[in-house]
Amino acid sequence: MKNHQIRAFTQVAESGSIRAAARALFLSQSALTKSLRELEEDVGAELLMRSYKGIEFTPAGKILLSHARLSLSLLDKAREEIQLICGGSGAHVAVAASPLIAIEALPRIWKAFEQWAPDAQLALSEGFLSSLVPALLEGRLDFAVAIADPSNLPYELVFEPLIDVVALPAGRQGHPLAGARTWEDLKDATWVMNFSPGSQSETLVSWLRGQGLAVPRKMVNCASPMLMGELMRRTDMLGFCPEILLNDTTYGAGLQRLHVGPLPPPMALGLIQQRGVPLSSAAKQLATLFIKYFREA
Repeated sequence: MKNHQIRAFTQVAESGSIRAAARALFLSQSALTKSLRELEEDVGAELLMRSYKGIEFTPAGKILLSHARLSLSLLDKAREEIQLICGGSGAHVAVAASPLIAIEALPRIWKAFEQWAPDAQLALSEGFLSSLVPALLEGRLDFAVAIADPSNLPYELVFEPLIDVVALPAGRQGHPLAGARTWEDLKDATWVMNFSPGSQSETLVSWLRGQGLAVPRKMVNCASPMLMGELMRRTDMLGFCPEILLNDTTYGAGLQRLHVGPLPPPMALGLIQQRGVPLSSAAKQLATLFIKYFREA
């Protein structure tokens, strides 16, 4: 497999068609098609299929795409490191983080990181494990700081716990169920929660079932922390929120904890990265700042 073949293959995935990929790479369609055919001959399997939907990847193509993206990411990071050693500037770091660290941790960590690498370009995103894991595995993220159950993560990822995060049932100020004291009292309420694998919401429901406690009957699956917060503030939907967010005067405005018990055990917020894949110097420094902040908190 040659570098130009791998880049052509991944560009098709990014662009969605051979024509668009050829345009992005400044190649003719025939030249791009030739590279793809040579790649298929090299691996001994068909990688792409044309259908009425456009270009689709075969099972072999999907496997190669994941590894190809990671390989290209590692090569690009190596090139960047070499350029920095040779006097270049502008390191790139891509990180995904849980919304709860934006309250105090992230602003302080960013200031320290900016002093260390004033020319660094930092790409920040938030999300749940369902989107973070593929991005980490393909090298699109250097690392993530998120709540996770290490047993639910693939072997290729390493989880370093930083702090325990307690989550609580919550709703808007003046909620009709503000006086509830048991899970039975809440079973008929509508809940807005994220059910991505390993999330606190998924863990809560599993824990309730395991304890023989009442499980909410109506649950809205939401993949946006912002939407979850606004629905809780503006409707009678309930949520399962990290205590850190509820205690923040900005995020927690208009929300209140429901004093229901018992509660499931806390989950760990930790740093997640690829097993055996070294971080760039800039990413390593940023990760170190996260670890130091929570170790000293």
